[in-house]
Amino acid sequence: MTRVLYRGGRIHSPTDPHATALLTTDGVVTWLGPDADAPPADRTVPLDGCLVTPAFVDAHVHLTQTGLAATGLDLSSARSAEDLLGAVAAAARDLPSDAVVLGHGWDESTWADPSLPDAAALDRAAGGRMVYLSQASMHSALCSAALASTGTGHPGYHPSGWLRQEAHHVVRARAFASVGPAQRRAAQRAALRRAASLGIAAVHECAGPGTSSEDDLLGLLTLAGDQAPEVYGYWGELMGARKAKELGAAGAAGDLCADGALGARTAHLREPYRDAPAAPGAEPAHGHAYLTSEQVRDHVLDCYEVGVQAGFHAIGDAAIATVLAGFAAAAEKLGRERLRAARPRVEHLELLDSGMIAALVTYGIVASVQPAFDRLWGGEHRMYAQRLGADRALAANPFGAMHAVGVSLAFGSDSPVTPMDPWGSVRAAMWHHNPAYRMSARAAFAAHTRGGWRAAGQEQHGALVPGAPATFAVWHTPAGLDGTLPVLLAADPQARGPHDPTPLPVCRRTVLRGQTIFDAEQP
Repeated sequence: MTRVLYRGGRIHSPTDPHATALLTTDGVVTWLGPDADAPPADRTVPLDGCLVTPAFVDAHVHLTQTGLAATGLDLSSARSAEDLLGAVAAAARDLPSDAVVLGHGWDESTWADPSLPDAAALDRAAGGRMVYLSQASMHSALCSAALASTGTGHPGYHPSGWLRQEAHHVVRARAFASVGPAQRRAAQRAALRRAASLGIAAVHECAGPGTSSEDDLLGLLTLAGDQAPEVYGYWGELMGARKAKELGAAGAAGDLCADGALGARTAHLREPYRDAPAAPGAEPAHGHAYLTSEQVRDHVLDCYEVGVQAGFHAIGDAAIATVLAGFAAAAEKLGRERLRAARPRVEHLELLDSGMIAALVTYGIVASVQPAFDRLWGGEHRMYAQRLGADRALAANPFGAMHAVGVSLAFGSDSPVTPMDPWGSVRAAMWHHNPAYRMSARAAFAAHTRGGWRAAGQEQHGALVPGAPATFAVWHTPAGLDGTLPVLLAADPQARGPHDPTPLPVCRRTVLRGQTIFDAEQP
């Protein structure tokens, strides 16, 4: 039996809001209280006034792509086609002639001139090397001519090299086949280390045949918890419940796509895109539907029979309506309470109305959502407004409305679509562009901690109370900020908003079930 005492800090606990010390015994919290009353321990860790909270959970990530993006070509700062081509040329110079230039993060909605380079221009910039550059949404990519030709004949192919839908999936698989096992494992380790350094103790990996591979998911699951955050895998394959169970995944869910993404204009909408191209052969003005309600129903029933969690990716209001109709049909077969007990989930849920929110409550659906989407693309002048118009943009991502009626929320990043940034996501939910959809700091923090654990069926995690797993993070809080949740306060009240510049807490240590998986004092 090993007892470790953490003392001299501020403990965020619902049972003792004034606690300054915490005792763990073999990975379990066994006592909280004032320093003066601390029981004996085998080892003492000084907190030096730091804040101790439950560790974060990132409820939607793509870890291999996150690691590759961190060590590869980051295009998030590109603001023109010229910027993008220059970055490709610089990256290609250091690569063998047969290598694939892998890049991620360009977003033409932030460019003054949104014109994109074509496949021939990418060929020239890369010196003839194959090029795969995923858009920020990860639902489309710019590709060099030789690589783009792999998608010929598939839906979403275009000779310009900007590929969507099935053509994109085919080309992505070929591009990532160039990543060898050693490079992939290094990318996964890098992503997990980064998560731990941010106070994240668990992630939900959203894998699938159109997103990654079986080997990729299996590799991640073998790394889970070994001096790293735990990984809860989701395998996004239609009628893939048995495959998910064989792989050790928590569910056949995650990126099982009912539609695409707003950035790629492939999210399925009831009303047309405001900026949909009118050229012959352009993508439909309403986006794309990838599933029918009957397929949704059958997948949910298959998951229930096998005993794994069911779920889908749905962004546009038409796609969400399709998914909810499928859940309604499944409930007729199973009964509503059995469906609710299975705790299904839906990812993203960016455009939904009050009736859809009510249906989430009715069927007990966990909403796995990303507050950074509103921070980066919401409001009256950013990508949502370009694609949808200002009114529809301000109606997107109604986190506060969902929370107010009891929808179970789990926050994530969709990294590398947006960076892993848990405190930033808490702040984004607090300061949604639409004041009607804002959440309190406590509610937003709970969605990024306990909400993520609950979404994966880990009910015991997410609160620092006696008997709970000793899973927590230790934070240095910026000067001038105090209180249980320092993000409640801002140095300048006028600066509060989605882009509040007030510094956020910095992680000093992350502990998972009593094991330290990150220590800022260790190299």
